[in-house]
Amino acid sequence: MALWKKVQCLPTETLNSLYPPTFPIEVRHYLASWLEEQPWDDLDLMDPTTEGKALILLSHIMNQLRRLAEHNHNIVERMRLQHIATNMTVYQMQPLQLVRAVQEILKRERSLLNQGNFPGLGVPGQLPQAGSPALSPAPSPLPAPSTAGGKQGDDRERHRAIERLALRVGEVQNCRKEIHHLQESMNWEKQNYDSLQAQAIQNSMLDQNLPESCNNLQNRIQQDEFKSQAFAEKRIQLIQEAVHTLEQTQQQVELHIQSWKRQQHLSTIGAPFSDNLSSLQNCCEQLLTINIQLNQEMIIAGRESGAEPFREQQEKLALLLKTLIQSALLVDKQPPQVIKTQSKFSTTVRFLLGERMNSGKPAVVKAQIITESQARNLSQPGSLTENVGELINNSAILDHNASTKSTSSTFRNMSIKRIKRADRKGSESVTEEKFALLFSSEINITGCDTAYNIQVISFPIVVIVHGSQDNNALATILWDCAFSEMDRIPFVVPDRVSWQQMCDTLNTKFMSEVQTPRRLDSDNFRFLAQKIFDEPDISGDFQNRMVSWSQFNKEVLPGRGFTFWQWFDGVMELTKRHLKNYWTDRLIFGFIGKQYLHLLLQQSEDGTFLLRFSDSEIGGITIAYVTTTDTGSRQILNIQPFTKKDLEIRSLGDRIQDITFIQFVYPNRAKNEAFNKYYTVMPNKNNGYLQATIHTKVAGEQSSSRMGNGGGAPSTPSPLPSDLDHQTQMNLQTPFNTARPFNSPAFNREPISSRMGNGGVSSAPSPLPSETPMEPPTQMNLAQINDIFFTHPGQFQHPFVNPMLYNQLPYPGGPQQDVHMQNNPTMQGVLEPFPEQGQAGAHYHLDLPPPTDWEFVELLGGDASRMDTDNFQLPQ
Repeated sequence: MALWKKVQCLPTETLNSLYPPTFPIEVRHYLASWLEEQPWDDLDLMDPTTEGKALILLSHIMNQLRRLAEHNHNIVERMRLQHIATNMTVYQMQPLQLVRAVQEILKRERSLLNQGNFPGLGVPGQLPQAGSPALSPAPSPLPAPSTAGGKQGDDRERHRAIERLALRVGEVQNCRKEIHHLQESMNWEKQNYDSLQAQAIQNSMLDQNLPESCNNLQNRIQQDEFKSQAFAEKRIQLIQEAVHTLEQTQQQVELHIQSWKRQQHLSTIGAPFSDNLSSLQNCCEQLLTINIQLNQEMIIAGRESGAEPFREQQEKLALLLKTLIQSALLVDKQPPQVIKTQSKFSTTVRFLLGERMNSGKPAVVKAQIITESQARNLSQPGSLTENVGELINNSAILDHNASTKSTSSTFRNMSIKRIKRADRKGSESVTEEKFALLFSSEINITGCDTAYNIQVISFPIVVIVHGSQDNNALATILWDCAFSEMDRIPFVVPDRVSWQQMCDTLNTKFMSEVQTPRRLDSDNFRFLAQKIFDEPDISGDFQNRMVSWSQFNKEVLPGRGFTFWQWFDGVMELTKRHLKNYWTDRLIFGFIGKQYLHLLLQQSEDGTFLLRFSDSEIGGITIAYVTTTDTGSRQILNIQPFTKKDLEIRSLGDRIQDITFIQFVYPNRAKNEAFNKYYTVMPNKNNGYLQATIHTKVAGEQSSSRMGNGGGAPSTPSPLPSDLDHQTQMNLQTPFNTARPFNSPAFNREPISSRMGNGGVSSAPSPLPSETPMEPPTQMNLAQINDIFFTHPGQFQHPFVNPMLYNQLPYPGGPQQDVHMQNNPTMQGVLEPFPEQGQAGAHYHLDLPPPTDWEFVELLGGDASRMDTDNFQLPQ
């Protein structure tokens, strides 16, 4: 508080700059004393246990702000405090940000005060005083956390508090023993005193020392009575203090249980979580023992005093015991949060006080499905009279495992047979309706006279009837998990959250789903903001914007047929299955808009490219590259996105290797250096077959001298083979008429190996110059046609042969050739097994050895035995 009193004297401009919107000055003012008492500087942000401690501190702040709002009679201040408390939930996803913010604020405050020169000292603001009667007292400071030893240090701190409480109970027991010892001593002394008194009356004249002995005994009796009274008063005081300490310690343990539940909930979207409950179970067992011992001490004390001085403490103990037993029932393994009817699932419920259960009667846990409304009204009688669904295999016995010292019920093969839905409001869909599983049981604890009816509810679930609803149901669960408060009313969640909260959620979910250490960066978040807010301006500031549930997964994106979440989830699925290593190695730029893309690539060298997630398709990745046109202008082109189906056929690395006109990964890294480890090396198999491969061919791809290996502007058309005379060339450029006979001078046939010297890779046919005079075609026989088309493989499309049919024919002249599949636009329409509109797919081209004349006749349905191979003509 002393620091805050000095800080209030700083100028108004300085004060305004000290506190961010997520930690306004009102929080600093109202909680001044408490904030300064907490060990913020001792919290190590690199310690994994600090996150749990930060969540506890955040819970204290939010609860205190709510109490302040309830007791504040000023309506404006009350609403302001409630609003601040709600906004503080921004730190629930990143509690370390709260620690970092407070550390920075306190550091800057001390730094400004140490400077000592403040121009124009201002008067402290007229805010309500933190010590005014209208405000609730700040919570007591937490024990200083131990930064050494990680989670074990945090556990030791809790156990020390319980050990101190156990010592206090031990003092109560010692007082009782001292009182009993004094009582026994007084009884003996009184008996002796009475005996001496009788002797003194009878022999008063014979023994002169009897009166003195009686007086000594009487004095000792009086001293023992005084001591006994003092111990009795001390016992009352110790019991009261022990009950108070027990209440505080149990609150801390219950808060840790709530923190464990919250961490378990956040693990749904990928937050780190340790499911080890051994430490909490040990704490609960010790608290139960202490509670029962204190209750016994109060019963004994009341019996001895003949009064009821501990009625209030006994009632408090009974309430603490009931709360502890209720808190000890946890859903250890949550059911799936999206459940399809008639589908089997499992879940596990654990009871942390299982070793103290009465072993005479086994406890049975029963499960039932409840609505959101029923979950809110569980404390009201008759709230569960309506049955909203039917569960199969919904009961299990609480079994104790001696080896693990755990008591749990595992529900195996549970399923939802049917579900009754509530009336929906407005545009609410079935995937937005939340249910939960309620687990209940009757527990008998050793040392307790009554049975306890306890229950616990699962995290909210969405029930679907078809797999197509899964995506939207996951969106409901994600929003509920990420933006709910730790101690909320089931299952209240804000309809709008800050963009920063959304960024944290998307990043955590993406890293968890893809299983990658690489985070989304500021460029990715900028594009995501542009997309969800439909504002393409790359200079926009989105930090203080709010995102609604409708923008997240109800409204379709402009010009698209899907929502933001459906698109984002598709990207995660594609990356998880096919692009994880590329993303981790930072070979994928990821989320980037076309406007920013042009700024990056415009000044890059021709053939520079980057990989980005498709903006127009769900689950697609595209290659954007820069090239120069014939006019010298720069052009950014995007190749049709590759989807999951495409990458299952051929990997991204191999596709990038196929596309030769892209050479540099942005900004200037050589493609082969970056992607070399992702190229597939074909094994050298000697099994009598030639290997077949699939290659990616971009539509319109042609060689370019500017880019070395193709791409960009088209090059000069290549001439027809020089060994063809002019008349034959003209015949080959003229469309074939199957109704007209052909003949031409015969050509010398080359061996197959020399004709396939280019590896079977064929180029697109190039037309003759337009000024070439057209002459009427001459007739060619079948052998001459074969020579032309098969001596120059790939340059001409044979008018008669369907490669698919030919490949099935036996070739008597030599061994059957394997098919070499090459992406070639000239063969589109001849063989295109994956005809996707507008997509750079893999088309197949067959380089085949020349068929015999006999095969031609058989293929055309003729009789080969009557064939004249020297003067063969097609029928008219």
